[in-house]
This record gives sequence, structure tokens and C-alpha cells, in this order.
Amino acid sequence: MSGFFLHNLVHFARVLRAAGVQISPHNVIDAQEAIATLGFADRADMKACLRAIFIKQHDQLALFDEAFDIFWRKRGVIEKLIAAMGPQLKKADEQKSSPRIGARRLAEAFQPRTSKSQAQARVEFDARLTTSDIERLQSKDFEQMSADELMLAQKALAHLHLPDDLMRVRRMMPTSRQERIDPRAMVRAMMRTGGHSIELRYRTHRTQPPPIVALCDISGSMNDYTRMFLHFLHALSAQGRVVHGFLFGTRLTNVTRALRARDIDDALARCAQAVPDWNGGTRIGSSIAQFNRQWARRVLGQGAHVILFTDGLERDGVDVLSTEMERLSKLSQRLIWLNPLLRYDHFEPKARGIVAMLPHVDDLRAAHNIVSFVDLIEALSRPLQNGLQRQR
Repeated sequence: MSGFFLHNLVHFARVLRAAGVQISPHNVIDAQEAIATLGFADRADMKACLRAIFIKQHDQLALFDEAFDIFWRKRGVIEKLIAAMGPQLKKADEQKSSPRIGARRLAEAFQPRTSKSQAQARVEFDARLTTSDIERLQSKDFEQMSADELMLAQKALAHLHLPDDLMRVRRMMPTSRQERIDPRAMVRAMMRTGGHSIELRYRTHRTQPPPIVALCDISGSMNDYTRMFLHFLHALSAQGRVVHGFLFGTRLTNVTRALRARDIDDALARCAQAVPDWNGGTRIGSSIAQFNRQWARRVLGQGAHVILFTDGLERDGVDVLSTEMERLSKLSQRLIWLNPLLRYDHFEPKARGIVAMLPHVDDLRAAHNIVSFVDLIEALSRPLQNGLQRQR
């Protein structure tokens, strides 16, 4: 293998790392040895080889394909590179259409790096004319963020805490307060002393925060937003909250154990390995029906809050979706629907799936930036009232 090609291979790995893909030096060495053995006469074989070595997560496949086509000079990609790196004037109709996955991260990854002194000088020069990066980041769409901004947003989501909304459950626990006599504890104490003394023992209802049950859409349109929502669920699980996570595209997958991993990257990698239909189609009705049939009785006890994270764009019929949503609403203590489509000012619930789901939810909220997640925590902190009416 020539040194020129090896230099390009190392630079391609650096571009992917700058775009958010975790690549180690060992992966670069493995790619070098694999291509030296395979040969690089066929472009498709080389692309498949590098993708198998560098990519460990399903949601990074589209990012790799775009970076490979740009870096290895596919026909007509130079114009795309110029359009991605140059200034873009967004028209009104262009703002409505969603950008390509990872387009901004790739554009920043291909840009030459500036020195630290130049970056500090540029920040000091523009400090009086710009707003704070943190304030700007809070209201910025996840899909429009760069790799560095996504890392800051993930750290911000990790510091969000749910309130101590404790609720009483049926299970009992020992207590020193004279509330309710515990006969079984009294009998066990008498057996230890041989029945010579009787000591009163008391018990009370145990209190614990309600569990969080999340049903997350992993279709192609929800990819970036679902990944950030999984960061939020992992942070809640790390804080000791009981979190049950389910991912659905064309089928339902339970990822509760994967979210309990201590490292967030490990947790997301396990979720990606467990889900065979990531970044595919959407069948909301059949997935909710599977949840109601197999998991509802197991996880919807003790006043669980159900969070449905989807855009509501159903591909199948809406008859099953309406029936299963009504059943899910009756089984759950509170049903909150997070829809990233609410980020558009002129959003109207005209899609059949959205119309079928909307009457059965307690609250409909946006989920496209950090502010929307803060609003979600405020909604979960509000106490439930008897006869809560559905907010349409």
C-alpha cells in the first residue's frame, strides 16, 4: 500500500472522528490491513470494508455513507462539498424541509482546524455582538447542531433532574411511627425471644417515584431526536429512577437493560445491537398493540408515566392505532406525547395517525431542543388531578 493512500485513510478516519464517530488507532490499523489484503480496485468492496470496521452503531450508517462519497471523490460530489461548506441562504420553502443527516457535522469536519489562539481572538472580537452559546444552544434544534454542540447538549440533558414526586404504593415497610400494627413482624420477634415478651411492631406504605415508561420511534425521520431522548432516559436511569425503555420501528424491542449500562456510549451501542429495524419504516399501531399485549401489565403498575416519542406518521391503517391508543391511555396513569413536528410554527394535526392518537393523550409537547425537555420535566412535576381532561 502506497504512503499516499495511507495518508488519505488516516485523514478519512480523522474526518469521521470529527463528525462524531468513535474511531481508535487500532481501527485504522485494521482498516489498513484489511484493504491491503482485499485490494481497493472495487469501490463498493472498499466502502463495505471501511464501514464494517469503523461503524458500530446503526444510526451512523447514513453519516458514513455521506462522508465516504464526499471524501473519496464520487462523481458530482465536489459540488455537494462546495454547497455544504459554503454559506447557505435559506429560503422559506427550504427551511421547511429537513437537512441531510449529519450534513453540518460533516461540513465542520472537512473544514481546516484553527489554532487555539485564533479561536480565542475570534471569540473575543465577537463577544459583544453575539448572545451566549449556552442560551443559543438551549433553543437550537438537535438536527441543526454540530458534533461539539451535540456533546454540550448531551451534558445539559444529563444534568436535568425530575422532582421528588413520591407516591404511595401498596407494598409496606417497617416504621417506628404508630400507624398500623405489623402482626408478622411481631410473631417473628416473639419467636426469637421464645414468646416471653411481646413487642409491638408497626408498618406503613412505601413511597417511591412513579416509573417512567418510554415508547420511542426509531424511524428515519426520528433518528437524531430519538438518540437525544435516549441520552435523557439514560440520565434518569443513572439518577436511580425506574425507567422502562422500548424502541419501535416496524416492531417493538425492549431496551430497558441496555439503558442501565453505566456508560452512555455502551448503552446506546447495546440499544443499536438489540434493534434490527433502526432507521427503517414505522408501524405505530402494531407496535403499541404488541406493548399492550406483552408488557403493559408488567411495567404500567405503581402509577407509571408513559412517554410516547414519535411524529405520529403512521404507515398502516389508523383503526388499530386508535383502538390501541385508547387502551394504552386507560392503562397508564399519565400519557404524554412528545412530537418533534411541533417545532414548526404552522404545524397542524392533519395526518391520519396524528388525528387518531391525539384524543387519547393527556399532553402533547414538542421535543426538539433542550428547552422542550425542561418543559417536559415541569409537566411531569405537576400533580395529577381526579378527572384529568385530555388536552388537545
